[in-house]
Amino acid sequence: MVQFSDFVKTYDVRGLVGSQLTDEVVEAFGAGFADELGLEGKELVIGYDMRDSSERFAESFAKGAAKRGASSKVLGLCSTDMSYYASGIMQLPAVMFTASHNPATYNGMKFSRAGARGISMNTGLSGISERAQDYLANGIEAVASLGRSVRVDVMQDYVKYLRSLVKLEGARKLKIVVDAANGMGGLTVPAVFGSAAGLPALDFEIIPMYFELDGTFPNHEANPLDPKNLVDLQRAVLEHGADLGLAFDGDADRCFAIDEKGHAISPSAVAAIVAKREIERVQALGESDITVIHNALTSRSVEEVITQCGAKPFRTKVGHSLIKDAMAETGAVFGGEHSAHYYFRDFWGADNGMLAAMHLVAELAGSGELASSLGQRFTPYFASGEINSTVEDRDAALQRVRESLVGATEEVFDGTTFSFESENVWWWANIRPSNTEPLLRLNVESSHEASMVEIRDKAIKAIRNL
Repeated sequence: MVQFSDFVKTYDVRGLVGSQLTDEVVEAFGAGFADELGLEGKELVIGYDMRDSSERFAESFAKGAAKRGASSKVLGLCSTDMSYYASGIMQLPAVMFTASHNPATYNGMKFSRAGARGISMNTGLSGISERAQDYLANGIEAVASLGRSVRVDVMQDYVKYLRSLVKLEGARKLKIVVDAANGMGGLTVPAVFGSAAGLPALDFEIIPMYFELDGTFPNHEANPLDPKNLVDLQRAVLEHGADLGLAFDGDADRCFAIDEKGHAISPSAVAAIVAKREIERVQALGESDITVIHNALTSRSVEEVITQCGAKPFRTKVGHSLIKDAMAETGAVFGGEHSAHYYFRDFWGADNGMLAAMHLVAELAGSGELASSLGQRFTPYFASGEINSTVEDRDAALQRVRESLVGATEEVFDGTTFSFESENVWWWANIRPSNTEPLLRLNVESSHEASMVEIRDKAIKAIRNL
């Protein structure tokens, strides 16, 4: 018997193709989605990525939804943010078939309500899953008037919309290497920066890497959060003398950046840059009460930039649906996560890696700076990056850290954060348990490099009981 708890996660569905996700399971989810959202006689949007099983699963989902009276607008191959665009502009609920950065053996579903509003375990996913499990066990009873499926193409409208949000026409010409990792960036980058959507190309030199759509990921995993998957891009930036490198994950909703020296620009720097641009944009339109969201693990510099620009920083816990909910509740103009998810009020509060990349390109082109100096200016501090440790007794590990960081202030918010500040130096160290694995995740930042290294090493030693 398929155990739904093995692949229904907090914010989406993600599991192994064949053993966990099958046509029958996905069809049951289509029926459950239609029922949970009351879609009999109504419509939904379906998009899918380049994985071998994605198109087939999209058809199975539409079949299940149709049995419960829901009609599907099928986008075909698209990025996740393109499915959010369709959900937002059409005001329809949506499902996107993707496993994002996971290996080729996986697939999954990301669900949205109308207007690209997120669906998590607490806001409907639990109900969808329960209904699907029942339908899988007992069969799907078809309603009298079945739904139908039609194909729709939103690519050109999507590109027009993004180009209306970030003006890149006439910008200083840059040489940009883009690593799509055989994911959906291979479809969207030529459309947004080039002429593939039938619009005039922007005046940038785009050097493509791995643009062929291939869900087996023959070159490297589509996970730019792992440094080993950035090596090819770093080498290519140096070889071509490029101004910037961009790397997208499998469904192209996250974007990572490499400077002209081949070094990574931290997602916090990108968040700070985009925050500044979005704050200044809405200030020019007359707004004064402006909020920008950042999660607890972004650099201290992000909060500082938000405040310096005259806006209010709003700190949230890590999590896709949490930030989407906070965007709606606060009316924030922008939200940034340390994991390179970037959320925009003008994009229905949803995340969009392509839009963040466009902002970064616009800032680089307009400032005349090198990417390296831009990255340094917006994240002047020293960070460890996320370090994972397998730990069975998390409470004991946390107590060891507490004993090793004597004199630190302790705050419980999205894990436990220890911090210290004097006239000469400040540092913070966050320890956060994984929701799905026996892991503790450590992040450290300091105004002083030696202090960051010292606290990082102390914390690792205590966590791992070395």
